[in-house]
Formats: sequence, structure tokens, C-alpha cells
Amino acid sequence: MIGTLKKAGIRVSIFLNPDVSKVEGAKAAGADRIELYTGPYAEEYHNALTQPQNFALFNDYKNTAKAATEVGLDINAGHDLNLDNLRFFKLHIPQLKEVSIGHALVCDALYFGLENTIQLYKRLLVD
Repeated sequence: MIGTLKKAGIRVSIFLNPDVSKVEGAKAAGADRIELYTGPYAEEYHNALTQPQNFALFNDYKNTAKAATEVGLDINAGHDLNLDNLRFFKLHIPQLKEVSIGHALVCDALYFGLENTIQLYKRLLVD
């Protein structure tokens, strides 16, 4: 299936838990990118602000992103990323290319308006 998609000029990203041992498989399958599943990161983020020693989980994300970059895969991330936790993720995983923030963006737009919300997210992602 990946070969068919790529022949049609479609970039392929494989959703991946932060696990270095899965990176080679994504590359071997022909993916162009991995999308790191950030649900566990989002769940632990606020606890980590008060107890950073317990945030070892984030090392899995950094190590997986590094391994993926080393084999030529780009990095996307998504699930429960929002205005509170996105900047930290981007600062520590600078190779991040795209984020899936549709749900949070729509929810924030209800309060801030769509144009303002887009600008808020863009500010978090600019280096």
C-alpha cells in the first residue's frame, strides 16, 4: 500500500509510539515520516512541571525522534497537543515538521476566534 501511495506522489507517515525499536520498521516499510503519538506526553505534561524527575517518558520521544532523523525520516507529532504543552515539545524536538492539533485548535477557536488561535499556535512553533 505504501508503494502505491508513494507512486501517486503521496507522502506517507506512520503513527508510532515513542519507541526507538520501531523506527527501523517504519523506514523499512517505506514511510517518509513518523508521527509520534503524544497522548501519554500530554497526560504527563502538567505533572512533570511540578515533578520533572518523573518525566522520563519524554526521553523516549527525544530518542525516537533522534533515531528517526538519523535514518532519514521526518517527524510529525499528534494527539492532545495544545497551547499549554506544544511549545515544550517543539523546543525539545526541534526536528518536528508538523503537528496534528485540529481538535485543540477548534476548541481554542471557540474562545479566541479562529484567526487569533492560528496565530497563537504559530507563535509556539516558530523557532
